[in-house]
Amino acid sequence: MNDEIISKVEKLSLGEADFYYWQYQYLLGKSIIVPFINEYVCNLNGKIVAEIGSAEGGVLHSLLRAGASYGLATDIAENRLETGRKISAAVNLNVEYTNHNILSDDLPEKWRNLFDIVILRDVIEHLENPEIALIKIRELIKQGGYLYVTFPPYNSPFGGHQHTLAGNFLTKLPYIHLLPRSFFKRIIRSGRLIDQNEVLRLKEIRLSSKKFKQSAAAAGFLIHKEEYYLLRPVFKMKFGLPALKITPIAKFLPFRDFLSLECMYVLKK
Repeated sequence: MNDEIISKVEKLSLGEADFYYWQYQYLLGKSIIVPFINEYVCNLNGKIVAEIGSAEGGVLHSLLRAGASYGLATDIAENRLETGRKISAAVNLNVEYTNHNILSDDLPEKWRNLFDIVILRDVIEHLENPEIALIKIRELIKQGGYLYVTFPPYNSPFGGHQHTLAGNFLTKLPYIHLLPRSFFKRIIRSGRLIDQNEVLRLKEIRLSSKKFKQSAAAAGFLIHKEEYYLLRPVFKMKFGLPALKITPIAKFLPFRDFLSLECMYVLKK
């Protein structure tokens, strides 16, 4: 792809995996998140933005390239943050990287009421207490600012993240994570132990769209926009498939999570 920033990052001494994940994030931001925010949320020019669970910061790089003035990247994986620092320095984008756990770490005073937009992309389903996370994230956001959230609900075809496990074709099947825990443990035992533990943890959390909306309301957010996708927008970038919404009818379906590969919300403070 002919993009100046990608060309610059390609010239850095990054590992193949580091470049792949950064480029994935950057293109996701450029092709999906930036156009969505500009059309349905606000103009990005001059905005102060943050991403919780940013990894290498590719999404933030796309937001800054689209006009945002400053980005804060937080994650618990220091090695991924360090890669992001190298990339930001090379492409001269104003992103600050900080190792921070939104659930357990205190919020620095300088972050409070600072951000126009916070991104929480495919992270909240991994957090044991989404309400506490949303309460703390709300403290980061200016009055009238926004939180952009995406996640696969647990009851969706791959909401257990079982497809990330290697070594067993059964884990690539939809809904296999909804089996009783004892059966599911047998199916996933060929995967890496760290991955097994994570998908079993997700089975305990079981984040649903209903639980998320209840947590958002309890945290003091209003829903500015909500979408439910049978085919995720990122599939266009990955597989050439168009995004396929099941909104608005899904808002009223008790079984919407079983159909939605992605829930997307814009919350407003």
